Amino acid sequence: MHFTRRQVLGSLAATGAAALVDPGPVLAKLAADVPCTTAGPAGELLGTLPLFRDRSQVQAFGVKYGGAGLDARMVTDLSLLEPGKLITANDLAYIRTEIPAAAAAHTGPWTLATSGLLAKDGELNLDVIARQSKGMGPHLFECSGNANPSNFGLMSVAEWDGIPLAGIVAGLKPTKEATGVLVSGFDHIGQVSQRSIVGASWVFPLASLDKLGACLAVRMNGEPVPADHGKPVRLVVPGWYGCTWIKWVNEIRLVGPDEPATTQMVEFANRTHQAEPYKLAKDYTPADIQTAATPVRVEKRRTPAGIEYRIVGIVWGGTKAVDRLAIRLQPASGKPQGTVDMSTGFEPFTVCPTPKTHAMWSLWEYRWKPTAPGTYDIALKVADPSVPQRRLETGYYMRQVTVAEV
Repeated sequence: MHFTRRQVLGSLAATGAAALVDPGPVLAKLAADVPCTTAGPAGELLGTLPLFRDRSQVQAFGVKYGGAGLDARMVTDLSLLEPGKLITANDLAYIRTEIPAAAAAHTGPWTLATSGLLAKDGELNLDVIARQSKGMGPHLFECSGNANPSNFGLMSVAEWDGIPLAGIVAGLKPTKEATGVLVSGFDHIGQVSQRSIVGASWVFPLASLDKLGACLAVRMNGEPVPADHGKPVRLVVPGWYGCTWIKWVNEIRLVGPDEPATTQMVEFANRTHQAEPYKLAKDYTPADIQTAATPVRVEKRRTPAGIEYRIVGIVWGGTKAVDRLAIRLQPASGKPQGTVDMSTGFEPFTVCPTPKTHAMWSLWEYRWKPTAPGTYDIALKVADPSVPQRRLETGYYMRQVTVAEV
């Protein structure tokens, strides 16, 4: 007997929770069968609906808040993203920690101390090594604590020019005992903060440095790196959380397997999904951003068929571009993040046009005609269960919308 796609989805919703079937592979197959077709006219735009979730805090975009130094924050307005407008302007890119006084007061040539398990201690003159800089393309950077569902705005995309870190390290001639490289930057020494710990450094394994593609960035969107983004030099680590993107870099040190974890690695252990705050740096897994997706705006539109809602969102992260997602729209459960069942009730759809890269976010849209007014949960996941998506699996990026008219 041939079942329609809707019948199969209904069966998944009914049986998945009872564990009679594993909905993952079936959902992936359904998603693979969804063609990439250009959506028809969206209709007359009547307005946009706010996105939120329980206990979310409304924050102004493009202005710093939270305090000074370690406590300074600024969020990016993701709701403004449009095709052809996916790069975040420097003055609107998210900030977590503003420039320290020592970095701001620096005069003269900028140098990076080099030490540890290498041929000879010394220093690198930034003006000299910057001559080797090249375009590294656009890359997304996201704070690992990007947790406010009213905006999820601790995330931006910029184009970077820099010097590959692997080449710099090779030029330092590490000894055979070296297994990692510690990159450090200026920080707010002496500041007492309720939310952050002083210390800005991370240890990266030498064995994977070439594949990592990290660079010392000297230009952001074609301009010198701005003060709060690491002027004059910031580490860019493609695909990793922002806590590893060390700003105001002033030291590179080659280390061995007994190197302790830095205070920054320990502080962000939970947010970078470590099993525990390990004592040794070598025990830390990559602070990588797995594939994620979230809605960024809901448009209310009038169409010939009546009121329709166009949900626009982004997909980002992971190790490859994803062109198939699954969405679930259901009356708000009221359950806190991490306790929502994410196994059933999802409808697969295609990301069109097909994303060309996973290095930055890509837009998607979904047309929706709710059957009744109310507040709805908007949950997403990657239809293919083989794609790592730890935050989507917990409903981390789930948002809510209230619909008054259907």
